[in-house]
Amino acid sequence: MQDFAKSFSLAAGLVLEADPALVEIVVLSLKVTATALCFSALIGLPLGAILAIARFPGRGFLVIASNALMGLPPVVVGLTVYMLLSNAGPFGVLKLLYTPTAMVIAQAILITPIIIALTRQVIADLNQDYADTFRSMVVPAHTAIVALLWDARFSLLTVLLAGFGRAIAEVGAVMIVGGNINHVTRVMTTAIALETSKGELAMALALGMILLCIAFAVNAAVGLLKNAEGRLVNA
Repeated sequence: MQDFAKSFSLAAGLVLEADPALVEIVVLSLKVTATALCFSALIGLPLGAILAIARFPGRGFLVIASNALMGLPPVVVGLTVYMLLSNAGPFGVLKLLYTPTAMVIAQAILITPIIIALTRQVIADLNQDYADTFRSMVVPAHTAIVALLWDARFSLLTVLLAGFGRAIAEVGAVMIVGGNINHVTRVMTTAIALETSKGELAMALALGMILLCIAFAVNAAVGLLKNAEGRLVNA
């Protein structure tokens, strides 16, 4: 018990003193996840909205696929990206394996189906209120999509936060494609796994504390956005 108490004390010290190694890992984690989220948002938000209001052959399959891929196993994503980016793969010439870019790709693949599926549901529900108005005014589909995305902005921000929380807590895929290289691809989750296996509990606990704080911050932001949306609707 004394060893655990000492580890917690050392971990708190690392956080309060902003240990350079700790800060480096946290900053890289945030950069990788934020970049992956941006790419996923650019793809997932419009695709989700299109699936919500458009009708075309194969739409049902795409809806089912996006819902099913929300549970995509991270290690499968990691293995797939590894095979694509390895020297023997089709994109090996780009030399992206074991770089932050590879980690961004893996995280983006993981969270894009989540953003597509949740966006589709949000926009489909909202479209029920606007469908008759759009039809009576002969609003083009692309204009309707833009209008619905804007009107659902608060709900969609919660979708993006859900994607962010999923990505930053991921370990399997980024471990495979990033290699957990010190000062290059070591992020919070992979560092926690490594430090724990080494018995260096202080750094692992410090990173765990920060990861928990980020998780709480994301959930708090979701709650605030929902409250803001409620006040906007009732105004």
